[in-house]
Amino acid sequence: MNAVSVSLAPPLQQSLEHSPLAQARLHRQLTPEDVAERAGITPEQVEWLEEGRVYRFRSADDALVALLLYATAIGVDHREAREIAGLPVPPKPLERNPHARVVGAAAIAALLAALVFGVVVPGFAPNRVVHTVTTSVDPTLPAPWQIGITVLNGSGDIVWTRQIANRVQALSYRIDKVSRANRFDYPETAVFFPPGAGAIAARLAEQLGVPTKPLPGGKNPNELVVIVGPQTAAGS
Repeated sequence: MNAVSVSLAPPLQQSLEHSPLAQARLHRQLTPEDVAERAGITPEQVEWLEEGRVYRFRSADDALVALLLYATAIGVDHREAREIAGLPVPPKPLERNPHARVVGAAAIAALLAALVFGVVVPGFAPNRVVHTVTTSVDPTLPAPWQIGITVLNGSGDIVWTRQIANRVQALSYRIDKVSRANRFDYPETAVFFPPGAGAIAARLAEQLGVPTKPLPGGKNPNELVVIVGPQTAAGS
């Protein structure tokens, strides 16, 4: 097996044309700095949300709060939130419903689900499905947040790679780095583990529905590498 490179080049940039949040911002002729000032978050956090890099936040809860601040800062209402999330948009008279704000919040939550978990939301991320597997908890293994995960783009699809990273973080693992692999021809997504880390690798692999593979080296038994292959092969 060829050695795995964990740092070769800057991450690829996701085009804004694929980001519904960025499109909503640009429609209002606002810059990321404008939104950051209005929402009380940093310009970097604005970019993380627009690019789907939710794993950069400390937790999914932090990402949810930032998304709510972002949406309210630019004036996303109930109808637009549902449209962004790909949910059915009710006729305008229904906006007067006193429960509209609650439904709108649910629509924003649906959008966050698409960002964090990679769920399919019509009009947002078609054909990008992450399989979730329920696993039993082994008390003898380190807690997920004690495990450092490096996620590498092994297929050239940075969007799918970020969705996998978001999914791993949602399972309470610590994302140390998201970058590109040493090549883009990995046939499938897999969890690579150093000596002594087979058990924690098997746990994460079962949660993601992917295989495990040994690394040619490595000394830290609490670190794993997830190399993301093509979307059609991941978790299938």
